[in-house]
Amino acid sequence: MKNFKEDNLIQIKTFDFALNIIQFYAQCKSKNEFILSKQILRCGTSIGANVEEAIAAQSKKDFVSKLSIANKEARETKYWLRLYQSSNLIEIETKPHLKEIESIINILTKIIKTSSENL
Repeated sequence: MKNFKEDNLIQIKTFDFALNIIQFYAQCKSKNEFILSKQILRCGTSIGANVEEAIAAQSKKDFVSKLSIANKEARETKYWLRLYQSSNLIEIETKPHLKEIESIINILTKIIKTSSENL
């Protein structure tokens, strides 16, 4: 059961992305690929965890810091997905995940920029 504010787009998107990454990992695991998929699982699920921490931030500066970590994790996830796509280790679809992570990065970057300007 999701407990989100209905208007918190980044919270919803990062949670849904984490669920998709868990499924991606399960597909990789079923095809006996464990190396890159574990990296993607770690960073892909930590984005939302850092967003959750940001929501509970103690200050605006703490909020920006936590979202900056989420943004770094998102960029790392994008890197691993691109590497996965180019390595051709196994045949698995990465394009939807790459599209979604790009959207998440763009939203996080805008939130961070706007919040930093208001410090």
